[in-house]
Order: sequence, then structure tokens, then C-alpha cells
Amino acid sequence: MTNNKTVLAWLEEMKALLCPDKVVFIDGSEEQIEALRKEAVEIGELEKLNEELLPDCYLHRTKVNDVARVEGRTFICSKKEENAGPTNNWMDPEKAYKMLYDIARNSYKGRTMYVIPFSMGPIGSPLAKIGVEITDSIYVVLNMVIMTRVGKEVFDVLGDSNDWVRGLHSRCDIDEEKRYICQFPEDNTIISVNSGYGGNVLLGKKCFALRIASYQGWKEGWMAEHMLILGIENPQGEVKYVAAAFPSACGKTNLAMMIPPKYLRDKGYKVWTVGDDISWMRIGPDGRLWAINPENGFFGVAPGTNEKSNFNALASTKKGTIFTNVAHNLDNNTVWWEGLDKNPPENAIEWKGNPWNGKTSDEKGAHPNSRFTAPAKNCPCISSEFESQAGVPISAIIFGGRRAKLAPLVYQSKDWENGVFVGSTMASETTAAASGAVGVVRRDPMAMLPFCGYHMGDYFRHWLEMGKKLGDKAPKIFNVNWFRLDDEGHFIWPGFGDNMRVINWIIDRCEGKVGAEETAIGYVPRPEDIDLTDLDFDVETLKSIISVDKEAWLKEADEITEHYKKFGDRLPEELKNQLENLKANLNK
Repeated sequence: MTNNKTVLAWLEEMKALLCPDKVVFIDGSEEQIEALRKEAVEIGELEKLNEELLPDCYLHRTKVNDVARVEGRTFICSKKEENAGPTNNWMDPEKAYKMLYDIARNSYKGRTMYVIPFSMGPIGSPLAKIGVEITDSIYVVLNMVIMTRVGKEVFDVLGDSNDWVRGLHSRCDIDEEKRYICQFPEDNTIISVNSGYGGNVLLGKKCFALRIASYQGWKEGWMAEHMLILGIENPQGEVKYVAAAFPSACGKTNLAMMIPPKYLRDKGYKVWTVGDDISWMRIGPDGRLWAINPENGFFGVAPGTNEKSNFNALASTKKGTIFTNVAHNLDNNTVWWEGLDKNPPENAIEWKGNPWNGKTSDEKGAHPNSRFTAPAKNCPCISSEFESQAGVPISAIIFGGRRAKLAPLVYQSKDWENGVFVGSTMASETTAAASGAVGVVRRDPMAMLPFCGYHMGDYFRHWLEMGKKLGDKAPKIFNVNWFRLDDEGHFIWPGFGDNMRVINWIIDRCEGKVGAEETAIGYVPRPEDIDLTDLDFDVETLKSIISVDKEAWLKEADEITEHYKKFGDRLPEELKNQLENLKANLNK
């Protein structure tokens, strides 16, 4: 399939190390993929679901000890420890290679080595990158075919180049004591051993698309971010694109596939999904920031996904999807998970493989981190620009998190540098909804805490430098908080589709169509500029959630001071100044 000398040499090295019985190149053809599906069913790797209700859909169960990403066993293996920074686990590359190769040696004996050439982003796009993953798991092959663009064309585009990421995955014994997910950013290499769970073994996902790509972007002058990409079409047919970063459990997928409220739909507003998780952004020939979604599918959390919470995500799973660790409804050979509906099956198999009656059991039918891997093309609101080689131009970047009392519903940063400060201090907190009590604040800068492949102080500096290059064409930066609570612990803002009202204000600000009120932290909306038509929500309540509590923000500034200490002398001076400015503004 390829004559690329660097690829062939690496494959020979891997064959000698792993000792597979045979080698199969994945060409991306439907015939080959269908044959692999059948084989996976025969060996018990997958179970075929109801062809009429869920065509081309399958169920998979991982081992019970292998159900999520393992941050504690994920390492950045840079030559110098300080370059991994304080937010990553570090391992010396020489030590890591030796340890990993010793674990993986001969592990493909009796198994097939699958060679997966894949493109992150549309094949041939100047914003895309290429990888080759080898694996001994058909499950991985079939997921990678959904999540990335796979096949011979990828090798055609690569040609003789050495600019590709090497990915070795071996299931080994699924031994959690010897489970490692290691990124070697300086070598364009990822090695994952002793896991079969998607987030650890679909090496195009967080390993390449964020940890390796963030380092590549730093070195090559572009950005790999943990962001959704959303297009908003107005009644005149104009589409504006925003990218948004939220920590987990803050509604990223829901926003990416948002359905506008009826009032705005009737006016002609539409939402288009470009991506739900990852955004790669480069400065285009016109000087603006352009973005692609490097993925080709959705790797979504199943529990809580239903027709009301995310109609479009659920619709995406109706064909060609692999479900992992959900309950198997034996009555109609479909799947079920908590939050899908209020009618759990009585005759089912739970995620660990045991008989389960959802009406009487205290156990959950699906694992809380159970997943669906669904083709993006299934999504009813997938953007017509999804396959665009050039990507889409970004008008606004949005940060956000769960803050019960602190952050306003929405505010705009004063400029790019101030926006980088807002992103670098991003936080989310756990809430005890019953009492309204506020729990632990977890700082997650730009939602990249587990995914930045190098020192986060250098990452902040890279953001600042990108802003200088973009100049007056830089996207405007905003912060949102859908999660303000009242004194009884109830959410004040309705959220979901009504978040469109806030996004419309953001786009109006980008286009200079509405004013704003300047506060110590940035620009907040004038109450009359948030469209509340047909919403049971009064202006006084709106005023309460766009207000800035100076005392609370002074406490926040002290916490940011502590947060910044961990980055030491790599923290850019500009961000220290931004913090001092915030304190001064609050004390005025």
C-alpha cells in the first residue's frame, strides 16, 4: 500500500518486536471493513444489534478494569523533564521506550497486526495531519474507521514524507498495573499498552489530536485545542463560526449540536455542527483564524443522552455505530443506558455481561463512562463545511465552566491578551444542588489540563504569540456560565437551546452591532440586548446573572495567584500583569 521508506522501516521494526502471525493493511474499503465486522462477531469481540432498528450497529464490552482514560498512567516523554511541565506526568524517553518495548515484546504472537493509515482532518487538507496506528484489536480498527479517515488515499497523500505520527497499540494482557499511555512529542510517537478502552487506544483521539498536535502546533505556528466548532446561520443565510472550550460535564456536546428555541427557529436561525470535541486552527491566507475538526466521528458519553437532552447526538447513533459498555436489551436486541428513557428493559445484560432487570436492580445497566462511536455524517445538523479543505473562519472563541455564584452568564474579554488570561484561569466547580453549597474548584486552563503535550506556561505564551500574529483579525474571546444557581440550588438560566440567545449576543458583539457595559472583569451585556422573547425569564433575573460581585472576584483573584505559582518562571509576564490589572480594577 505504500513505498514510504520511513513507514516501511518502522513497520519492520514493529514486526520484529511484536511477532504477529500475520499483517493486514487497512485499505478503508467497505468489503474489508464488513469482513472485519463479521470476524469480530465470530470471536466475540462485538455483538451484532437489531439490523432493522439499528442498522450496522454493534455492542462491545471492555474488561471491568479498563473503562476510562487513565490520567495517572498517561505520560509525556520529553527529553527534558521541565518541558513536560507541572501539569503532566513525565518519563525519560529512553527509559519509557525500553519499558514499553519489554511489555509489548512478542505480544502479537498468535494475533494479527493491523496497520491503519489515517488522516486527522479531510484527506489532503493543508490543516490535516497523518498517522499510522498498528493494533492487535479489531475493535480499535473499526472505531478508527469511524473516528478518522482511513485508507490507501492517506498513504498517497503522505508520499515520501516523514511527517507522520507513529502509533503502537497492544492489548497485551489488559493488566492495569502495566497499563501505560505514553506520548513522545519530540518523536511524533504514541505507545499504548494493556488497555482496550477507546480513549486510551484510539490513538487519533486525545493522544494525537491534542497531546502530540498541541506540541506540533507550538513548533509549527498553529493551535490544537479541546474545542467544539459551531456554525450559526442567521435568517439572511449568513453563517458565523465559533469555537468553544469547556471542561467535562459542562455541556460541550449539547452546545455543539444545539437546537435553537422555537422562536428563533421560526425566525430562520439554524445551527451547524463542525465538531464536538477538537479544533485545529491555523492562520489562513486572509489573516483570519481557520479551523477544522480533525475527527470524522463522535466518541460520546452515552448516559444522559436522550431525545430531549441532545436529539442530534442520539440521532447520530442510529446507524453504523459501535456502543461500548452499555446495557443490551435482549427483547429487541438494542441498547439502553441510564437517562435514555424512563423505561429500562427487564430482560437485559448489563455492561459487565451479567443478566439484568432494569426495573428491579439497584445496579446500573450501563457504565457511567459508557460510549458510542458514531459517524459524524449521521448528525442531522452536520455542517456542509465539515469536509472543507480550508476549514471555517472563527469569529469568536468561548471559554466556560460551572460556577454557581461567580462568573456572569456571559462576558467578553477586553482584548486577546485579556482573553488568554480568562482561558488560563478557567475553572469549574462541583455543586451540591440540593443545598446550593459550592464544592471544589478545579482549574482547567482552556480545558486542556490533561491534554497539553508540553509545559503549560509555554502553551500560554504560544496563545499570546498567535494573538500578535492575528492582530486585529483575531477572534473575540468570551466566557459563558450556564450554571448560576439560586439560593435553593436551582439553575437560574434555562440552558440547552436557549443558550442560542447568548451566542447571538456574542456574534452581534463580534460584528459591532450591540454595545456592552464595561466591568472590572470585561464587557457584560446590557440587559436589553439579550433576546428574551417567548422565554419565561424576567429582566431583573437576567440582571442578577450578568452582575459582577467584586468581593467574590477578589477571592477568585487570590485563588488565581495560587494557581499561577505552579507555572513558575515559565508563566508569561503578560498574564501576571493581567492578574494585577484585575485586582486593581476590583479595588477601584
